[in-house]
Amino acid sequence: MLISLVLAAAVSIPNGFLLSEKAAAVKDDDPETSWSVSARKTAPLVVDPCERPKLGQAGRVAAKTVVYTAVPDYSKSEQVVLYASEAAARKAMKDLRAAAAGCRTAGYRYAVAPLTLGDEAMTVSGQSYQGGKPAIGGERAVVARRANALLLYTRAGEWGRPAKADYREQAKDAQRMLLKICRIARCEMSRS
Repeated sequence: MLISLVLAAAVSIPNGFLLSEKAAAVKDDDPETSWSVSARKTAPLVVDPCERPKLGQAGRVAAKTVVYTAVPDYSKSEQVVLYASEAAARKAMKDLRAAAAGCRTAGYRYAVAPLTLGDEAMTVSGQSYQGGKPAIGGERAVVARRANALLLYTRAGEWGRPAKADYREQAKDAQRMLLKICRIARCEMSRS
């Protein structure tokens, strides 16, 4: 147990590890676009239905988040979160699935669907509604888990009715990260 705690304390996500960190490092003088990179372990999940601050926080040992924003209404994000154990990562995935399925307001709804990636994965759509019909505005995300790591990829903007094609880029990015996540995740201990 002591060895696990020492290993968990030493875990970090190296600089340049996330797919979009290189693009975020390029100087951009456009006042309508911005990048932010954070290695804050307690950063909220980039997929956070109903903005629950404790969602996915338990058992974290490291996190890195990259967010790109373009005025007025487009953003994309990438986040990798490492947990102390596979069980903690599974719980974070389960809690996120439940939060997305249970979060809805009069004008905004979330939907979750399974996806075949990693040990487990799902798509999450957030969609604005007006008069019961999809309106402009929403987000599309792919969330995947491999061993003790959660990978989150989002796009938000002027979406219409949710469609499978809305997740293409996020799924492609998640697949690319799944090919390298075992460099920092504890995949050899994974039961899946």
